[in-house]
Amino acid sequence: MTKQAIQTTNAPAAIGPYSQAIRVGDMLFCSGQIPLNPTSGELLTGPIEDQTHLVMKNIQGVLTAAGASFDNVVKTTIFLQSLNDFAKVNEIYGSYFKQPFPARSTVEVAKLPRGAGVEIEVIAKL
Repeated sequence: MTKQAIQTTNAPAAIGPYSQAIRVGDMLFCSGQIPLNPTSGELLTGPIEDQTHLVMKNIQGVLTAAGASFDNVVKTTIFLQSLNDFAKVNEIYGSYFKQPFPARSTVEVAKLPRGAGVEIEVIAKL
């Protein structure tokens, strides 16, 4: 098994000992993205809608660096600080995908890195 790290400046740099994504064969495993500005590294606070759009743009940056798009995504996991934000996040998240939609899990968590309101990770088939 050969692992290839995917790195791009179009998504935030890793804030710990992990890669933005790892490619193994024709599978891409993307680390969770939070609403960090890729240039400044600053956390976007404010409305969950704005946070979600930035998270999805960060994911798009990683996918693009691997030669993929949202069409390649087969599984996602959404982590929310509050499930009360589910409807808003779901609407924005859904606008980035077309049918057939990827499989998905959504969970509420006690905390997310840097106090983010949302984190999303994806798995794609290249």
